[in-house]
Amino acid sequence: MTSTERTRRAAAFDIRLVIALLMGVYGVVLTVLGIGFTTDAEITKSAGVNINLWAGLGMLVVAALFVLWTWLRPLRVPDPDEPHEPTDTAEPKT
Repeated sequence: MTSTERTRRAAAFDIRLVIALLMGVYGVVLTVLGIGFTTDAEITKSAGVNINLWAGLGMLVVAALFVLWTWLRPLRVPDPDEPHEPTDTAEPKT
C-alpha cells in the first residue's frame, strides 16, 4: 500500500467532513423550512426574523468552511516505514 492510498483512506474518516455533512444536512432542512414552510405568525413570534432561514444559511456557511478547511489542510498520515525524530525531548541539548 502506498502512502497516497493510506492518506486517502485516513482522509475518508476525517472528523471535519463528518461535521460538515451533518451541518450541511441540517442546514438544507432548515433553509427549506425557512423558505417554504414558515408562516407569518411564526415570524411574528420571533421578532420579525425568519429564524429557520437564517439558522439554515448559517449552518450551510459553517459546513462550507469545514469542507474548505479539510481541502486546504488535508490530514497527513505519517508513513510507518520512514524514521522520524522525536520533537519533544525531556533533557535540554548542550
